[in-house]
Formats: sequence, C-alpha cells, structure tokens
Amino acid sequence: MLYYFFKYLDEQFDLVGAGVFQYISFRAGMAAIVSLLITITFGRYLIERLRSYQVGESIRDLGLEGQMQKQGTPTMGGIIIIMAIVIPTLLFAEVTNIYIILLVITALWMGSIGFLDDYLKVKKKNKEGLRGKFKVIGQVALGLLVGFVMVFHEDIITREFAGENGAIFIDQQSIITTIPFFKNNEFQYDWLLPGSLEQFTWVIYVLAVIFIITAVSNGANITDGLDGLAAGTSAIIGLTLAIFAYLSGNAIFADYLNIMFIPNSGELVIFCTAFVGACIGFLWYNSYPAQVFMGDTGSLSLGGVIAVLALVIRKELLIPFICGIFVIENLSVIIQVSYFKYTKKKYGEGRRIFLMSPLHHHYQKKGLPEAKIVTRFWTIGVLLAIGTLATLKLR
Repeated sequence: MLYYFFKYLDEQFDLVGAGVFQYISFRAGMAAIVSLLITITFGRYLIERLRSYQVGESIRDLGLEGQMQKQGTPTMGGIIIIMAIVIPTLLFAEVTNIYIILLVITALWMGSIGFLDDYLKVKKKNKEGLRGKFKVIGQVALGLLVGFVMVFHEDIITREFAGENGAIFIDQQSIITTIPFFKNNEFQYDWLLPGSLEQFTWVIYVLAVIFIITAVSNGANITDGLDGLAAGTSAIIGLTLAIFAYLSGNAIFADYLNIMFIPNSGELVIFCTAFVGACIGFLWYNSYPAQVFMGDTGSLSLGGVIAVLALVIRKELLIPFICGIFVIENLSVIIQVSYFKYTKKKYGEGRRIFLMSPLHHHYQKKGLPEAKIVTRFWTIGVLLAIGTLATLKLR
C-alpha cells in the first residue's frame, strides 16, 4: 500500500525521496526491518496472551533430555510469524502482483490449517489434533489453486532472450522449469507426454505442484522439533530463494547468467525478506530455551510458502538441495517406519535404524545437547544454500 501511495506522490507532485519506493532493494530492506520489529515487539505480548489463555504445549514423554521441562510452553507462536510476513508485504510490495497474491494466500491458508490443528490439540485436548486426511485435503486444495493459477493465469509467463544484447524477448509457456547443473537447462513438462497428449500437460504439472506443497510443508512440520531448528532453517532457505527471485526477475542479471527471465518475479524479493525477517525475529523468543513454539500454525505455513516460492521462480527441481534439511528429516521418518513394519512382518518384531525419528531426535538420544544439534543443522543448511546458489554457474 505504501508503494502505491509514494508512487502517486512521485508522479503527481514529484516529491523528493518518494521515488526510492520504486526500488525493490529499498522496499525489501524496509520489509525485513518492519518484519523484525513486528516479531520482536509484539512477540512478548503474544506470549503473555497465549499464557493467559493457557495455550501451552502438551509434551509426550519420549525419554529425551530436557524434554519435560518444555511442558506448558506457549504454542501457536506461528501467528506472529504470519503477521510479520503478511503486514510488511502488504505495505511494501505491489499487492496486485499475481505472485504476491499467491504467496499471501499460501501463508494464510496453511497457517489456518495449522492453527486449527493446534487449537484442537491445546484447547480441545485432542492429542491427535486435526486428522491427517483433513490436513492433506487442505494441502491438496492449495496445490490445485497454485497449479491452476501457474498454468492458466495470463500474467504468469517466462521469457528467453533473443537477438543482440538480450534486447528482444520471446514469451514462453508457463509449464516450464529449470534443470540444475545443465546448460540450456529449461525443462518443459510436455516432454513427459507423447505429442497426442500434450494438451494434458497441465494435469502432470498440477499433480507435481500438489506433491511438492504437501511434501515440503510436512517436512517443515516434522523439522519443528527442537528450539529454533525450523525457524533458522527456514530463514536460510528464504534468503536463498530471495537471491534467485531477484536474479530471475532482473532482465540484465538473467541475461548475464543465462537463466530464465521471469517478468514481475522481482517483487517476490519483498515477500522473501519479510519471510526471513519474521523467522529471525521469531528466534528472539524461540531460540534455546524457547519461550514460545511456532506450532503447526507456523511450521505448515513456512513449509507451504517455501514450496510455492520455489515453484513460482521455477526452481522446484532444486528443492532436494535447498530444502535438504526438510528432505532428510522426512526421509528419516519414512525409512524408520518402513523398516519397522518390514522387520515386524518378517521377524515378528519391529526393528529400528535410528534411535528415534525424526533425525534430530536420533542425535538427542545419542546425548548431543539440543543447541549443538540445531547449530549443526543450520550449518548444513548454509552449505546446502551455497551449493544451490552455485548451480547458477556450475553447468
């Protein structure tokens, strides 16, 4: 909203300094600052309100060191994360931009699913919370929305350079992505189908979108098991995606790096910096020992946002790298459960590969301090982010 206000002042009255709001870098910086201030300033108030409503985490004793000390710690802290993402985005971004609209809807949609789950667990004393099938229905519904918009919305296009100095642009279909580590690395989904079925390419793409959103949001949810782990990891991922969005939305940098130019995607940088600011600001209260947990309200929202960000900047094939922590945590649960069921069927008793899953609990069982585990996971996240950015030149 401030973007349009200062744009009006600049165009109508030539107000000194108003033109600075036209720069993405300035608005991105302001979004990050405001996001941090919202989280830190109102975080304390939210924690007190949650305590007054007795919205405390119910801890199941798994025999982990320091686990029962967290009993009663306020949860649903994801509310402040969502506020700190959405408010700066509405203030500083072009709110009519289709990518911004998609991301705001994603944050609110997934946050609502998580909030309902947390509410049932805490206030209704339902240990299971929202049944898994209803979570999946919500994730699938969001995937359908995002998939259809990405395929059929007229404002969503990609362009490639032609002619000298990238002066001429050729519009390309929207059902396209980037293959890492290859030159001329654009992959069109219609290659997956024979020519006679190319008109159904959108079905393949929408199914892929549903799978990605479900997998990444669940991965973030599973990762949220130690103080600061999900928030810190998400901040690293968000900053990496901000860099990709800036480069993809800038014709000059896209031409220089020989990457896909995505018109209007530069506005996503404002959303990304608000996202990073919200995650870092939340760590003020969520770092060990946590004063508040984000709950499913925050973790599902963060995962959903990351998935949609990767999709809209055509980097979904980089998700195994950039979201490596989420992927490893997800796989550790799948491997543990599958192996347990297999050995129980074969030997009559279930056996385990890890001491406990998800993976971060395995290291807790081995006696590593919680803060050390989180710091090492963050370090791995940074290395994965650097490796992901290296794909811009390593082909």
